[in-house]
Amino acid sequence: MHLLLPLLITSILASIQGYAYAKEINASNSSKIIKVFILAGQSNMEGHGLIKGNQNQKGTLEQLTKNPATAKSFQQLKDEEGNWKIRDDVWISWYNKKGKLTIGGYAGRGSIGPELGFGWAIGDYFDNPVLLLKFGPGGTSLAGPWRPPSSGKNGNKQRGPGIGNQYDHLISSTKRQLKNLDAEFPQLKGLKFELAGFGWHQGWNDGCSMKDSKEYESNMANFIRDIRKDLNSPELPFVIAGSGFGGWKQKIDRRLMIMSAQKTVAEFNENAKYVETRGFFRDGPVSPRPIRYHWCCNAESYWLIGDGMGKAMIEIIGGPKTPPQSASP
Repeated sequence: MHLLLPLLITSILASIQGYAYAKEINASNSSKIIKVFILAGQSNMEGHGLIKGNQNQKGTLEQLTKNPATAKSFQQLKDEEGNWKIRDDVWISWYNKKGKLTIGGYAGRGSIGPELGFGWAIGDYFDNPVLLLKFGPGGTSLAGPWRPPSSGKNGNKQRGPGIGNQYDHLISSTKRQLKNLDAEFPQLKGLKFELAGFGWHQGWNDGCSMKDSKEYESNMANFIRDIRKDLNSPELPFVIAGSGFGGWKQKIDRRLMIMSAQKTVAEFNENAKYVETRGFFRDGPVSPRPIRYHWCCNAESYWLIGDGMGKAMIEIIGGPKTPPQSASP
C-alpha cells in the first residue's frame, strides 16, 4: 500500500495543478472583450469571388494558392494538409448561419467576400475574440433600401418597403444579436462585447441612376451619422471600400461620382477612412467571369478589398498605418 501512496499523491497534485491551470485559462478568457465589427453593403459585400473553377480558370482562390506569383500571399489560408483553415478566434453571422470564419459558406455560393480578408487582418491583430455581423443583400441602393432616416423620403416615396427597410433591419438585427449573444454564439457565452467598427462596400445600384449618384454624398454622410446614433456609438470607426468597378480605366461619370462621394465623406468624418479599390480590379481575361459589377468574380479582388478594409480599420483604432494609397494607376 505504501508503494502506491507516492503515485496517489502525484496524481492528486497533478489534478490540482490541472484544475488551477484550467481556472487560469477561464479567468483569462472571461476578461477578454469580444470585438464586434459590422460589415454591410450590397452584393459585393455578400461576395462573389469564386473559390474553385476548372483547371485553367484564372482568378479563383484555389488557383491563387497554386500560382507561383500569388501563392505566397494565399498559402496562409491552408493548413499543412492542404485544407482550408478555420479561424478559432473569429466568428461570423451571415443571414441565419453562424460559426467560425472559414473559406466559403458566408458569401455567395462557392464564393468569398470581403469578410475573409477583413476577418484575417482583424483576427491577426487582436488577441481578443472577433465577431463579424455581415449584411449584404444584392441589388440594394443607399438611396433606397439602405436609406438612412436623416435622408427622409425618397422623392414622393415615404420610408417603408424598399425605402430604408434594410437600414432598419440592420439596426434591429444588430441590437437583437448583441442582446442575445450567449444564445446566438454559445462559444462566446459569458464574454462582454464592444462594438468596434463598421465596414461598408456598396455603390453599384446608386451608380445606375444620375439622381441617386448626385445625392450619394449626402446619403453617405447621413448614413454614418445615423448608424452611430442608432447604435449608440458616436465615435464608431467607419471604413468605406470604394466602388472601384472597372479599375483605373473607369470613365462613366456616375461611377466616378460614387467613388468621389465615398472618398469625400470619409475624409470629412472623424474616425473614418476610404479604401481605394480601383487597383484591385482584375478584368475578364484574368478572372473567372467577365461580370464587372461583381469584380469579375475574381477572388483576389475580394480578398484585397477585405484586407484593405481590415488594415484601414486597424489604423483608425490606433494600429500601424497603412501604406499610402495610390491616387492613380
